[in-house]
Amino acid sequence: MANLSQPAAHRHRGLAAMLAALSAVGPFSIDAYLPSMPEIGRTFGASPLLVQQTLTAYLAPFALMTLWHGAISDALGRRRVTLVALALFLLASAGCALAWSIESLLTFRVLQGMTAGAGMVIGRAIVRDVLDGAEAQRLMSQVTLVFAVAPAVAPVLGGWLHVWFGWRAVFVFLVLFAGGVWLLCWRALPETLAREQRQPLNIGYLLGAYNRVLRAGPFMALSFAITFNFAAIFIYIVSAPEFLINQLHVGETGFLWLFGPATAGIVSGAWLSGRSAGRISRRQTVWWGYGIMIAAAGGNLLLNLLRPPGLPWSVLPIFVYVAGSALAMPSLALMALDLFPEQRGLASSCQSFVQTAGNALATAVVAPLVWTSSLTLALGEGVLLALGLAAFLIYLRVARSAPRG
Repeated sequence: MANLSQPAAHRHRGLAAMLAALSAVGPFSIDAYLPSMPEIGRTFGASPLLVQQTLTAYLAPFALMTLWHGAISDALGRRRVTLVALALFLLASAGCALAWSIESLLTFRVLQGMTAGAGMVIGRAIVRDVLDGAEAQRLMSQVTLVFAVAPAVAPVLGGWLHVWFGWRAVFVFLVLFAGGVWLLCWRALPETLAREQRQPLNIGYLLGAYNRVLRAGPFMALSFAITFNFAAIFIYIVSAPEFLINQLHVGETGFLWLFGPATAGIVSGAWLSGRSAGRISRRQTVWWGYGIMIAAAGGNLLLNLLRPPGLPWSVLPIFVYVAGSALAMPSLALMALDLFPEQRGLASSCQSFVQTAGNALATAVVAPLVWTSSLTLALGEGVLLALGLAAFLIYLRVARSAPRG
């Protein structure tokens, strides 16, 4: 639906809020229980590293299933798949709330991860179903803007729920949140993929399609750029209990010190991305984003070399970095999806798979290596950003003949 009028674009604001709520299921599942990790370890007699692996148990199947959510929605329609996935996520969250051992919690976290990514993957495909060009970038930015509230609200709300009612209340909240989003989608989510546009769902076709997408150099370079850019800040998110409680000496209800600046950065970057849509090219937008991220990562490293960790200077660079990342991300994502206009759902699945697999590796391997001090976290951020920039430069090299966004 290219060239929509401004009134038509205005009508998609409600859709943006709905897609943002769908996308927020994932961040709530990651962030809300972070303040409860020490208590979960004490409850089940588990080590901090084992409790931290409940994140990996969530992220690994999350990454695997993102390969299927979009493809299934390409075959069966966006609305039906979204509603089924949300219902299964609700049941898995109830299982987490009732967990009787660390092993049972790990099992239900796996089930959460298998279903939580559907909204994010299908939401991206819906954006491209209904809009093209600058309007698609604006809608993607609106989704990012509304979605930005989740990472800040989740750990703060989770911290207070933990203090008031205990760690199980956090997962009860996820049950209620998922139920509310399911009702909203059941009442208002339209089916945006016409039957004549749907793709066959068979193993041979899917293996061939996945092989074609995941072997496409430009697509993979853009997906790696998104992955490394985000992983540079994700290591702070998964290290939040260590970074905030042990290094900055805040309590379970003080996680806003990290997630507040991060959210403000997402809001600022998404707003800038929306304002730049149609005014400068997508590649120029990405370059501006990288300029901001490089300045933030460099400043963060310098601050940690010159002075010990403390508030507020240890979290200010996070705001700047996330603003740059949020400015670049919508353009990078749309550039990748537009490489496969007939299979946007499947392409969105592949893009999400690459990013979430990267997040799982960052959680299981990178974060435990760098969370020992604020300086090593800053070094990790710089290395991951350098890898993201390298991936974007590779994209520019292999896609020189492609038209500019």
